[in-house]
Amino acid sequence: SLLKSNLPRSTSPEMAPPAMGWAFPHQSLTKKVLYRLACISKILVFYFSFLFLQVQEYREALDAVLIKGKNGVPLLPELYSVPPDRVDEEYQNPHTVDRVPMGKLPHMWGQSLYILGSLMAEGFLAPGEIDPLNRRFSTVPKPDVVVQVSILAETEEIKAILKDKGIDVETIAEVYPIRVQPARILSHIYSSLGCNSRMKLSGRPYRLMGVLGTSKLYDIRKTIFTFTPPGDQQQFYLALDNQMIVEMLRTDLSYLCSRWRMTGQPTITFPISHTMLDEDGTSLNSSILAALRKMQDGYFGGARIQTGKLSEFLTTSCCTHLSFMDPGPEGKLYSEDYDEDYEDDLDSGNWMDSYDSTSNDVHMYLPTKLFQPSRPSLNLLDSPESPQDSQVPSVHVEVHLPRDQSGEVDFQSLVSQLKETSSLQEQADILYMLYSMKGPDWNTELYEEGGATVRELLSELYVKVGEIRHWGLIRYISGILRKKVEALDEACTDLLSYQKHLTVGLPPEPREKTISAPLPYEALTKLIDEASEGDMSISTLTQEIMVYLAMYMRTQPGLFAEMFRLRIGLIIQVMATELAHSLRCSAEEATEGLMNLSPSAMKNLLHHILSGKEFGVERSVRPTDSNVSPAISIHEIGAVGATKTERTGIMQLKSEIKQVRYNLKNGGHPLGVDLMSPSFLSPAACIAASSGSFPTVCDHQASKDSRQGQWQRRRRLDGALNRVPIGFYQKVWKILQKCHGLSVEGFVLPSSTTREMTPGEIKFSVHVESVLNRVPQPEYRQLLVEAILVLTMLADIEIHSIGSIIAVEKIVHIANDLFLQEQKTLGADDTMLAKDPASGICTLLYDSAPSGRFGTMTYLSKAAATYVQEFLPHSLCAMQ
Repeated sequence: SLLKSNLPRSTSPEMAPPAMGWAFPHQSLTKKVLYRLACISKILVFYFSFLFLQVQEYREALDAVLIKGKNGVPLLPELYSVPPDRVDEEYQNPHTVDRVPMGKLPHMWGQSLYILGSLMAEGFLAPGEIDPLNRRFSTVPKPDVVVQVSILAETEEIKAILKDKGIDVETIAEVYPIRVQPARILSHIYSSLGCNSRMKLSGRPYRLMGVLGTSKLYDIRKTIFTFTPPGDQQQFYLALDNQMIVEMLRTDLSYLCSRWRMTGQPTITFPISHTMLDEDGTSLNSSILAALRKMQDGYFGGARIQTGKLSEFLTTSCCTHLSFMDPGPEGKLYSEDYDEDYEDDLDSGNWMDSYDSTSNDVHMYLPTKLFQPSRPSLNLLDSPESPQDSQVPSVHVEVHLPRDQSGEVDFQSLVSQLKETSSLQEQADILYMLYSMKGPDWNTELYEEGGATVRELLSELYVKVGEIRHWGLIRYISGILRKKVEALDEACTDLLSYQKHLTVGLPPEPREKTISAPLPYEALTKLIDEASEGDMSISTLTQEIMVYLAMYMRTQPGLFAEMFRLRIGLIIQVMATELAHSLRCSAEEATEGLMNLSPSAMKNLLHHILSGKEFGVERSVRPTDSNVSPAISIHEIGAVGATKTERTGIMQLKSEIKQVRYNLKNGGHPLGVDLMSPSFLSPAACIAASSGSFPTVCDHQASKDSRQGQWQRRRRLDGALNRVPIGFYQKVWKILQKCHGLSVEGFVLPSSTTREMTPGEIKFSVHVESVLNRVPQPEYRQLLVEAILVLTMLADIEIHSIGSIIAVEKIVHIANDLFLQEQKTLGADDTMLAKDPASGICTLLYDSAPSGRFGTMTYLSKAAATYVQEFLPHSLCAMQ
């Protein structure tokens, strides 16, 4: 019979669920029920896949085992079972004994699925009626996503420029009746969903619409709308950089290809505005032009592209009807109560203007010369001064405050000074003083026919400096106006979803704030402002770096291997340090140069720091995309120094320890282990110095690294990024099992942690990181990591216990003393052996390669052996 021939041989014969399924006695109840219903669900699956022959086959098999009810209704039992008196027979001859129904009759879940399948088979139900979200298509193979891109020109002049380049486009006015709006308008529209003043419902919270939302067409009150991708110049300054626009477009296209699941193809409307033209306004920016040509070729950012007119994409695009925006029977919206004036706008079609915040902008009655920068700021290369003197003047210029007879600040004279000056820096500083002393809404009464508030003047100045790409002033004014990245909370959540914690501000705590869970937008910006300690430029730059980190996390997650905490404050500090080192300028000039980098250059610098590759920073011969900001080029240079494995200096040390363990297993004796011998301590072959002079000592390192300060820079970068060798935290877990704990600058990592967490647990890695992050100096922190690595190698030796709590910083200082003693015997003077005042470590030790006779691992190994020998059993501490 059917119940005999379809039973799996590997299962128990005692119970069989209906329709040829099995209930496994020792598994969870949920799994039993799901397995029982698998066969019935197959019928629905086959209907969804239009496999009607399989549907008929399964229905016939199922009908043969159903039980007829009193009224002839087929019922599905909970399970089928082998009779108790015939279990032995079934074991001897599997699949020969007939099953009998048992359990509940009918089984409601199974019966429901059976009825659904029958209704579909008889034509009373369609697949779309029980699956309105079309989830059944998720497993169906789909054609590759082709992103439809409609390029629009803002004006006829831009259209003519594009046509000269062989790119035929329409203007925004020519696509009528299709209306083009920025993404923020769509966010405002959705915020009215569910809004009702009479019921005191505030509606949907205002949220940024991502690229998935703006890649659809919208039917709103019988009008088709398309929305441009996120990136509003008025909201944040990233969209002022043309190269950054291309980068964001590339990221959006790549994201669409991997995440688009809706019916129809995604459609992106890409407008070309006057800000995308060159400085003379007669040709298109080279970055934008190159991106347009690649899109016309059909491939850009890893995505297949089809360019064309919006009208051509109407039939192939995904279109959504926003029914909540439709007027009700009386001409009013269901979502909110409106007055008579709004009803008139609704009838005339001007309702969209209420969402456009730019329609209410106040015109500024200001002289043109107020926003003309001084000549020295326009062309930095014409100055005969030295490179250091030709830097952009500091944004924070000290402005003379006029005083009245009572000694108070004369604000009217300050406003007059604002009106007369032509220096951008001075204008920004005067407005900042008025902003901080009088408030953003203070009316300057600059002209009789119409006043202007401080906020309005700052907004106008922001537009002007944006036109000339003065990035330092752009960031400065953005900080004053509290401009925030709308996608900031989304970027933070993306980083946290990859199990990366964030810190903002500089160490130590409590100044450095940790973000370990998603935060609302307002709470996140408030936390960043607090960590920046009132420095608006740093607060703005922190938001910018967070967005870049999220972009790299989506596209290149491998950059963040073995990094569980991203310390944005230290990353910014290291970026400024790299500029100071490469450009050989002071810290103030390096900070100013960092703030004046374009967003694309800032993102490029961050990528080079994250990648761990050697890179160079130099001043360009001519400005690239700016009249004002200094032109700095960042480029990768050839491989210099050791490889990544050699940088850790640990692989050969590990092989040496394995050799010692091998000797012990093959008849050796612990007394024969010389923990201080060069063969045990040196990660690489020891190289004898050809002379006793100190310069000869550095020849070995110079053979691999001719750049002074390279290893100190590497340690500073790795320490700031919390970058550790692969498997570091698992090794720390092992060493904790052989001691009472590790102490780092007074903070103890107890051995009890190993009983609470597993070696591969992220919580354990974060816990170890939190202890190491107590050290504010990145290079010193990295030296502590190297010392812990040496301890983990010692733990591989068959020693039951190392002993008490190990103070890691003491091992580092012992290694530093050994280094100083040896270098002094070789002729080094106190000037060459200068110490870092913060940590007391010799700067030359910071700049030593890990491997080699004079490498840090050599001295750390000696120091570790010296330190732990008092905790080891006497037999294991004996030296030859």
